[in-house]
Amino acid sequence: MTDMEQMSFRSRSMFRDNEQDSDSFIDLDKLWTAVMRRLGIIIACVVAAMILASIYLFAAQPTYTAMTQILIDENLSRFAEEQDEVQSAQQIDNRMSSAVEILKSKALALRVVDDAELSDNDLIVDPPRSPLDIVKSTIKNVVFALRPAEPPASEEAMRSGRREKAAAVLQQSLNVNRVGRSSVIALAVVSPDPQLSARIAKTYANAYIEEQLNANFDASEKASVWLQERLNDLNARAQQASLAVEQYKIEHGLVSPRGELLSTQQLADLNSQLIIAQADAATASARYEQYRAIIDQGPEAAVNNAVVSTRETDNSILQDLRKRYLAASERQQAIVQQFGADHQQAVALNAEKEDLAQQIYRELEQLTSSFRNEFEVASSREKSLRQSIEQVSGTNSEANVSMVQLAELEQKAAALKTLYQSYLTRFERASQLQSFPIAKARVISEAGVPTAPSSPKKTMTMVLSIVLGLMVGGGLAGFLEMRERYFRTGEDVQSKLGLRFLGYLPHIMSKKLPLEALAGNEPQQALEGEAIDFRQMMRYAVDAPRSSFAETLRNTRLACDVVLQGKKPRVIGVVSCLPGEGKSTVAANFAGVLAASGVRTLVVDADMRNPGLSKMLSAEPQIGLVEVVLQEAEWAQAVRVDRRSKLAILPIASNARKLAHTSELLSSPGMARFLDSARDTFDVIVIDLAPLVPVIDAKALEPQVDGFIFVTQWGATPVKTVQNVLSAEPQIASKLIGTVLNNTDMSQLHRYAEPGTPEQFRERYISYYEA
Repeated sequence: MTDMEQMSFRSRSMFRDNEQDSDSFIDLDKLWTAVMRRLGIIIACVVAAMILASIYLFAAQPTYTAMTQILIDENLSRFAEEQDEVQSAQQIDNRMSSAVEILKSKALALRVVDDAELSDNDLIVDPPRSPLDIVKSTIKNVVFALRPAEPPASEEAMRSGRREKAAAVLQQSLNVNRVGRSSVIALAVVSPDPQLSARIAKTYANAYIEEQLNANFDASEKASVWLQERLNDLNARAQQASLAVEQYKIEHGLVSPRGELLSTQQLADLNSQLIIAQADAATASARYEQYRAIIDQGPEAAVNNAVVSTRETDNSILQDLRKRYLAASERQQAIVQQFGADHQQAVALNAEKEDLAQQIYRELEQLTSSFRNEFEVASSREKSLRQSIEQVSGTNSEANVSMVQLAELEQKAAALKTLYQSYLTRFERASQLQSFPIAKARVISEAGVPTAPSSPKKTMTMVLSIVLGLMVGGGLAGFLEMRERYFRTGEDVQSKLGLRFLGYLPHIMSKKLPLEALAGNEPQQALEGEAIDFRQMMRYAVDAPRSSFAETLRNTRLACDVVLQGKKPRVIGVVSCLPGEGKSTVAANFAGVLAASGVRTLVVDADMRNPGLSKMLSAEPQIGLVEVVLQEAEWAQAVRVDRRSKLAILPIASNARKLAHTSELLSSPGMARFLDSARDTFDVIVIDLAPLVPVIDAKALEPQVDGFIFVTQWGATPVKTVQNVLSAEPQIASKLIGTVLNNTDMSQLHRYAEPGTPEQFRERYISYYEA
């Protein structure tokens, strides 16, 4: 590619890295563009939702809610009841849950119906019905009418049925909840009448408090009756048990000054003395064994063992002897160190030490003998006490058997007495509670008459309808965006096809401009806003040279000059994927732009199956391309020339439009000879080829074509179709000069463009165009 081409057209890889980096994030610009593009759908959904909400608000029956609050307070009865233990959180939760369920119960609802006389109130028994309820009721009546007739109900049954229905309606209109973690219960009643709602709420609160009072009174009365019966029975049984204890003591002689047998007291004293004697004997035995072990080691170890003896006993003789022995030993060591072991004084001190050791040994023997005597005395005392205990135990065995039976009788008497006292206390408390008319609940917030309906909530309903409309509209818009599979902007062409984008060709509408017909027809005047006919469409760019349509074709010409630089004359093919994308119109106008600028241009209609270019002519041609290729006529005879733009047109004759092997005709030597001959006369040959998907005509003529202009229809040509076609036709894809988006709705183009792209600023430069 030359330097000029690089300056004029962007490289396909330019800015590609930035686009790839942004793929992993949510592109807010694209999201906003999609929202604005589908804003009409979203607004329509919101408006529809608001209309439905308005209809609902108009048809719905308004209801009013009256609320009262009841405090479940255990402290109200604290002066009459003894509350020794503090209730746990679990117990409080259970109590509050029970209170809520009592308020929701059918029994309380029936009491409210009776107190407020609601069984005869039509707003409760037969409330206003919605249209849906009316339809349901009509269906039920029809079904009942088809059933066999039943005998009429009695007046009492009808009255009971109305009462039951009123209670059921009350339960449905009642809302009872605990306020947070407090001991307060909020009770709300909903009805069509505000006065009725307040009256029912007050009646509910009063009925609950009265129910609590009655329940407490009934429970206390039942408990008192039952406790009185139990007290009489327990009193008689306790007296009988006490008499049985005293009678048993008299019969077995078990009376003692301190309430127990004398033998039992004596046995306890002996056991205490035995424990002391056992401890003394064990101590004496341990001391004796220790000193006997010292004596058994001999006189040589007596001096060292004297340390133990002096620590265990308070013997001053042993202490004095040991001190003398240690002093003699120290003097001997000093003399030995100065004069030697053979010195006379050292020998005398050694003899003194041996004498002291003998004295210490004899003193230890005396101590051992005294300890043995103490051990023998302690053992004798322990043995004597054991013998005494055995004697006393033998005499007390019969008394112990009697004491066991006596203890059982005493336990029974004590248990009956304790149980009697407990029941007596409970009976006194129950008797007092019967005369204590205070419930453990009180009303802390009286129900007032509501001033505004609680349902339907107009503001909330409208807000929810808007939110729902936005959600539905957003979902529908997202669904439509997901189904968007077409080309909308030049960025789509570049990113999805990798081709050069040549521009937008707007949807053509007529304007007040005289258009001359081809081949010498008279000028015609088009009406404002009227669709242009074929002949006008063929030369629109020539008649409106300052339009955006013509500007895009001039940009296409510039692209051809850059890409096909050095190739003259040039053969340029105009192709599309599918029929009806406007390639014939593009080919005719592109060739007209070239011819109007002074370039010798020939446009050839090579779409033999559907020659759209030939159909644009005012008169049916008798000879055309087929006759020229078959050498039945010279191409100069078949060509028509537009006198205004000097554009030469080679059409297809009407009698040659049913050929079967069109691709063979286009790839034949006759077609090549025609093009070679035409190159001598024209600078540019524009060929209108058949679509790529249905036929292979363009592929057959590809070797004769220098470059292709690819036409896609804005918002109609599927991206996947173009990608598949170009992948299957690499020879054509390699010669593509660029792509134009035809039939573009310029008023909607900015909705599909990202912020900052040229399409967003079309309003700023639209003044440069006349059409």
